[in-house]
Amino acid sequence: MLVLQHVDCEPPAEYEDVLIERRIGVERVLLADGGVLPDWRDFAGVIVMGGPMGAYDTDKFTWLGPELAFIRDAANAGCPVWGVCLGAQLLASALGARVWPGPRPEVGICEVSPTAGAQHDPVFGGLTGPHADTFDLPDGAVLLASSAQYPHQAFRVSRAYGIQFHIEVPVDLAEQWVEIPEYARSLASVHGDGSAGALLSELARSLPVMTGVARTLFGNWLDAFVCAGHPVE
Repeated sequence: MLVLQHVDCEPPAEYEDVLIERRIGVERVLLADGGVLPDWRDFAGVIVMGGPMGAYDTDKFTWLGPELAFIRDAANAGCPVWGVCLGAQLLASALGARVWPGPRPEVGICEVSPTAGAQHDPVFGGLTGPHADTFDLPDGAVLLASSAQYPHQAFRVSRAYGIQFHIEVPVDLAEQWVEIPEYARSLASVHGDGSAGALLSELARSLPVMTGVARTLFGNWLDAFVCAGHPVE
């Protein structure tokens, strides 16, 4: 598996743990540090992780344009893609949808609910119960999850999935996030100064459910599109 990582502090986390358990190798490219994009054809699938930049920041980050072209080529050719947060926005943009700053950052533990379209999806099917940028859905996409503030939380186009929310993050990684100035400012803008402790406590309480969902969804994606290579209807 190829991992496109944009910043050190946003690794695949729980997703990588699943790959390790399955003895699936991982090659990581850190684009912000000058990592070179390989040929996606050499990999069973591509994981595109998050970051503080926007999918539209191609003037600020020169590697974003080539990455968008890479994702577009891979997804259109049927390569399995798993995009997380910024990765979901990059996938949407690469497939022709608009990405723009939303009205208010979505920071913290939020309820995200499966849509009717998720019921028979090979990855989200059977899942029940309940960021600062947003995006339109690409043509032909199936909406899989929504929240009250941002209706487009997860979508699928063929073997490519965009997941706007983070369910792969353990507490120790979140502790690093709240110390990063840009991330801390987003948290304070929504929940106020000094809210990091409460957020980390809520994350610790929610972690068993979040981790279970992360492992289920990612495992379903691996089984359906990476390991088995089943055709898409």
